[in-house]
Amino acid sequence: MAGILRGEIRWADLDPVRGHEQSGRRPVLILSHEVFNERSGTVLAMALTSQPQRAGFPLTLELAGTDLPKRTWVKIGQVRTLSTERIGALLAVASPEEVSQAVEGLMVVVGD
Repeated sequence: MAGILRGEIRWADLDPVRGHEQSGRRPVLILSHEVFNERSGTVLAMALTSQPQRAGFPLTLELAGTDLPKRTWVKIGQVRTLSTERIGALLAVASPEEVSQAVEGLMVVVGD
């Protein structure tokens, strides 16, 4: 699938999973750039949830600047490489600032 852009929030099929991974059909935030997505046939994405989160930044980030119908949080620790075949319809687009914050949170989690 061509044209998957960084910052897009799209449906993704995350099954099959193991352990504590997010499962099922759910929205994800695309982190990787279009060139990577097209050339590799994969995307780097973080799972989203509409369930209120107790953990704060850097483990979760509320997306406030989107047109999603529910309050939504990025689960920063749930980053995955997904085949573009798992990626579905576009739901919304996160702001460049929110994408940067999600990446910053990941860097805090993985360390320098």
